[in-house]
Amino acid sequence: MFRLSCQSLTLWMGEFLQRLFSSFADGWPGRGLLLQRLLTGALLLYCGVAYLQAAAHIVPVAPQIVGVGAGILIAAGLWTPVVGALIAVLELWIMFSHAGDPWIPVILAVLGASLAMVGPGAWSIDARLFGRKRIHTPNL
Repeated sequence: MFRLSCQSLTLWMGEFLQRLFSSFADGWPGRGLLLQRLLTGALLLYCGVAYLQAAAHIVPVAPQIVGVGAGILIAAGLWTPVVGALIAVLELWIMFSHAGDPWIPVILAVLGASLAMVGPGAWSIDARLFGRKRIHTPNL
């Protein structure tokens, strides 16, 4: 039963991503998107781990834990539009619910939203799983 639901989710995500992005950027733009994804993922991991280590008293840590998971997915380039939108919403929630400097959550929200809009690039799991395939046939 679980296997069928995972297959249907993968099929749905593949159709969604192929309709959303006509191509996955390659070359210099693809490398730039890779760097943006890696930076966003690393910042989410760093901020989440630093927040969890500094939490001396009982505070809501669910947004930070979800942020760490989203950071791993965005760095790998898996389900980029959904995860990028989740990052944007999550970081805005963190910005408004926690006291302190709001600039890091604002930057992460903008990075997540921009990745959701632009896509993961050719150097991602999304491109390998859901990208357009070329079939080369030998000339007979």
